[in-house]
Amino acid sequence: MTSAPATDKATAAAAEPKLVTVTIDGIEISVPEGTLLIRAAEQLGIQIPRFCDHPLLEPAGACRQCLVEVPDMGNGRGMPKPAASCTTTVMPGMVIKTQLTSPVADKAQQGVMELLLINHPLDCPICDKGGECPLQNQAMSNGRSDTRFHDIKRTFPKPVAISANVLLDRERCVLCQRCTRFSEQIAGDPFIDLLERGAQQQIGTAEDTPFQSYFSGNTVQICPVGALTGASYRFRARPFDLLSTPSVCEHCSSGCAIRTDWRRSKVTRRLAGNDPQVNEEWICDKGRWAFKYDDQPDRILTPLVRNEDGQLVESTWPEALERAASGLREARDRGGVGVLPGGRLTEEDAYAYAKFARTVLGTNDVDFRARPHSAEEAAFLAACVAGVTPENVSFDSLENAPVILLAGLELEEESAAVFLRVRKSTRLAKTKVFSIAPYASNGLRKLDGTLLQTAPGAEAAALAAFAATELTPGSVILVGERLATVPGALSAAVALAKKSGAKLAWIPRRAGEVGAVNAGALGALLPGARQVSDTTAREHVGLVWGAEIPTIPGRSTDEIVAGLAEGGLAAVMVGGVDLNDLANPAHAQEAFHRAGFIVSLEMRHSSVTKYADVVLPIASSAEKAGRYVNWEGRRRPFDLTITSTGMMSDHRALHALADELDVDLGLASVEAVRAEIDRLGTATDRPAAPTVAPGTAPQPNVDAPILATWAELIDAGRLQDGDDNLAGTAKPVVARLSAATAAAAGVSDGAVLRLTAAQSNGDGGAVLFTAQIDDLPDGVVWAPTNAAGHGLRAAIAADHGAKVAIAAASTANGGAAQ
Repeated sequence: MTSAPATDKATAAAAEPKLVTVTIDGIEISVPEGTLLIRAAEQLGIQIPRFCDHPLLEPAGACRQCLVEVPDMGNGRGMPKPAASCTTTVMPGMVIKTQLTSPVADKAQQGVMELLLINHPLDCPICDKGGECPLQNQAMSNGRSDTRFHDIKRTFPKPVAISANVLLDRERCVLCQRCTRFSEQIAGDPFIDLLERGAQQQIGTAEDTPFQSYFSGNTVQICPVGALTGASYRFRARPFDLLSTPSVCEHCSSGCAIRTDWRRSKVTRRLAGNDPQVNEEWICDKGRWAFKYDDQPDRILTPLVRNEDGQLVESTWPEALERAASGLREARDRGGVGVLPGGRLTEEDAYAYAKFARTVLGTNDVDFRARPHSAEEAAFLAACVAGVTPENVSFDSLENAPVILLAGLELEEESAAVFLRVRKSTRLAKTKVFSIAPYASNGLRKLDGTLLQTAPGAEAAALAAFAATELTPGSVILVGERLATVPGALSAAVALAKKSGAKLAWIPRRAGEVGAVNAGALGALLPGARQVSDTTAREHVGLVWGAEIPTIPGRSTDEIVAGLAEGGLAAVMVGGVDLNDLANPAHAQEAFHRAGFIVSLEMRHSSVTKYADVVLPIASSAEKAGRYVNWEGRRRPFDLTITSTGMMSDHRALHALADELDVDLGLASVEAVRAEIDRLGTATDRPAAPTVAPGTAPQPNVDAPILATWAELIDAGRLQDGDDNLAGTAKPVVARLSAATAAAAGVSDGAVLRLTAAQSNGDGGAVLFTAQIDDLPDGVVWAPTNAAGHGLRAAIAADHGAKVAIAAASTANGGAAQ
């Protein structure tokens, strides 16, 4: 055996933190140098009371509740008065006494508590924080048993709506500054701050700057006294009335841990879970408050069948399954069936659609991509996303990356948890962020990022021109689904990663897309990152499934829609797809109108159920167990929350439908699906990454502008229905353009702009926006993809990189016009 080189030993020693030995309440402990006293005590299981302290926020020493006695600083001398343990770090030989062993510390903490309670109202029975309040608990454990204050307490008008989501009761505030520090340090939205001085000091917002943040709900959750409450939850329930279930957010591909509180079979509120590997202790407002979509008046609770009069009428499960099976059997034998599962499914449900298509319908015509897509993207997903694991790129690797390059991805809008982690890396690790985009968004500014200004369609060229030397070891390239619409862009990202040694990760918007790739819900892919074109792979999967796998790779979503329109496909099965999300909603609606037979698995009436022959009601995420696979490739399992509705998950409905078609799908339970996925495993070989040459990018011209667009976090998505407070925090709907582009169209800043497809000549649909002059390339106009009342795809079938026409409009109110 040989010993390690001296240089390796030196490196390892340098990497290990220097330990400092201290004594806390008579117990000796060694902790890393720089550790706060309050953290050292926690390692011994000693809980020091506190309000302002939070492990993910910088120390403030604002509340003084955590005072301890330090009789010896390690040099034989003690501190002259009690010290705040949340701001004092350990020193060699230091002796610390907490309230457990020191009358001095105990008296100091009682004095601070008495001071905090002087003006704090005794309204615990009506306060939302009552029953789970740190102030309430610590007043009992570390406060006086009676009060010496008998004067009238200070009061304020209440509540103050500092945003549509967050309400402030000023008299409850203890000025711990958790909310202000979170807003500034974590979210980068310093709209809430301390106002006034001395006894008049209070929390508030600037009159001309609203508290508009995608992360405002976190200030409610970390407020230790109920001064900040959520408008949607206020006075709705008491903590002891609620049942709590750990769960996973269904709104994006981050896979954030959440806690769902519910009673009487209704979700009452959602809180951020504590998961250091993923979302730490934060979630976005969409994940916190967008949970009422499954309790809307258009919820489908029983199967529906279209009768002879063309009306959807309620039916029984046996009748609906028989009707669906009959129609699918005939369509399978006559012209084939396409399967569109959508991108919001759990891994188990996506797997069920993939297996149902191959074993029951005998087709590879399955595609989860309910959005603009391309063949290049399908090849990229097979080569670079299928079978991905956190060992490739993870939240932790983002936190430690020296450089992060964003392409076709707007982090704050499309993956809020990733945005927070990257912001943390820029703040603490000084990570450099570059973004290939048409303009510097507010999110990029909060990352102190560098804009590589690029017109839509030119992203491939920008990636090819990016200096590989900027991407040092440990750097990461993050690409979004928007690059699917730019020929050669994904190929250029792969080439740049290979040339520079940087790691590459794909972050889609929807929660189920990575899981759908792994599950084989794509025409050329089988489960476990296997290729349909691979004979050995087909045989392996066929052996597990007990069926012969079709050999011809399946059609894409666009091709399935075209097949319905042209009669090449006789039927389609759809799971949770909104036609307005597709590249050309009007064309899709016409295709579905012509379709011979449609089976829809849905929660609520939609643009698909409008045409469906059979509708099978399925469970929401709260009504089933499953797991999402997040962008890292990390499986995020969750259990059943609401047990009394009896709604079936997609895989159970598909299992029942397969039985009606005389096929045992073998997927009657979550456990059965997971066991089969595990049995299949993941293939080790991968196809070659795409090498598509960049297309000819459209040239921006002020007389024929190019559209830049992406979806904002809070928009008209149907999973946000039901919470008006959340909708009230959406960003103002504007179209951004340069001064030269605006001048060419005769549009002034703040005026109403009419946006149409370039070929419409005013005869097609139009969308009206408020114009905002901004620093964009001349000949480029940016607008949100799906703002409420301003849906671009539904109105003008335009997407990122499309040529559009703009002109001044006389209409005073923005919106879509036909």
